[in-house]
Amino acid sequence: MTVVQKISLKALAQTQNPIETASGLPNAAYDDPQLFEFERDNVFAKTWAGLEFSSALPDNGYAKPIDFMGLPLLLIRDKEGSLKVFHNVCSHRGMILVTEQGPVRNLIRCRYHSWSYDLSGDLKSTPHIGGFGKNKALGFSVEGNGLKQVRSAEWMGIVFINLSADAMQFQTFIKPLEERWEKFTGKGKLNKTSVSKTDSNLQLTIQANWKLAIENYCEAYHLPWVHPELNSYSPLNAHINIEVNHYMSGQGSMNYAWSEVAGQSLPKFPQWPEGKMPHGEYISLYPNLMLGVQVDHVFAIILAPEGHNKTIEKLQISYVNKGAAIDAEMSDCRKAVKAAWKIVFEEDIFAVEAMQQGRKSPAFKGGVFSPALDAPSHNFHKWVAQRYTDALTEAIRTPKENTNI
Repeated sequence: MTVVQKISLKALAQTQNPIETASGLPNAAYDDPQLFEFERDNVFAKTWAGLEFSSALPDNGYAKPIDFMGLPLLLIRDKEGSLKVFHNVCSHRGMILVTEQGPVRNLIRCRYHSWSYDLSGDLKSTPHIGGFGKNKALGFSVEGNGLKQVRSAEWMGIVFINLSADAMQFQTFIKPLEERWEKFTGKGKLNKTSVSKTDSNLQLTIQANWKLAIENYCEAYHLPWVHPELNSYSPLNAHINIEVNHYMSGQGSMNYAWSEVAGQSLPKFPQWPEGKMPHGEYISLYPNLMLGVQVDHVFAIILAPEGHNKTIEKLQISYVNKGAAIDAEMSDCRKAVKAAWKIVFEEDIFAVEAMQQGRKSPAFKGGVFSPALDAPSHNFHKWVAQRYTDALTEAIRTPKENTNI
């Protein structure tokens, strides 16, 4: 069966209904392995998706291979410290170039025929290309035969990619969220937070589709039953729905309690409004980022789908400044923050995994939404449904060119 046969345009249209009569995405969108690459090429590729944290490349002259939904990519920090993303294949015969992360002295060398590239992706060496001992060939130029670069951007310590290379400018893409949060943090401060060498990172694996993690993060409806401890100090009735635009939504707390350990607390954003000290916002940036901002730290979770029913959650917590927040004296505070979030995100695992199993039931037809509490999740469903609709409509229009769809 083709994707067109598995996902009906009628079902997708019902997702776009007003929330009172809308249905969620059909089961196949979560539980059909054939749709994994379809989503990569039609949902992730055509916008800005989170790839990795820039802190994963600790030094200049460093490279890290990344499997992005089956695509071999290569993240490089060059000698000047700039980040670039390339397809991790040699231009000669398509050999995977880098298999392990680490420092690169000068050139990236292919293990097959020893073609070599500098950290800007330029092809520098083609030994014996013209015959034994002849490193040049008539009619062949190294120009234009370097590594193929992927459009990328960096914000809040996150490396974003746009595989199709035709999404809106990144600054336009991120501006609505940046402007919203700079009212709390101050202009430019989101890009000046610091990652500690300890207690800043966490990785979890969920046996569920990536979309279920986003949907769950969008709403606070489940707090009383899934997060009883969190609900005790940041209860459901202290939360608000947030819909920034058609590709960002989530929820906010008016009673976030920041870490206080042994009479100390983490440094806070100096510009944070005095009357909103206990506020926090938790926004999903589609397709695969879950972001949070509080008075004393920000965090990001990159969802890295490894299959239609397996997702890696990579969390990074960043603190307000490079001095006191990440020094040894604040270690207990950072540990408390990380421990608190670890509990919350681990508590969500059973819920998203059980929903994944539920998607195998033919009795479930996408479900319904609470008009009062599910608006941010419905916003996400509509966004995904529109990406599907655009791709499937084009496939129906030009079937010979879209036989895989």
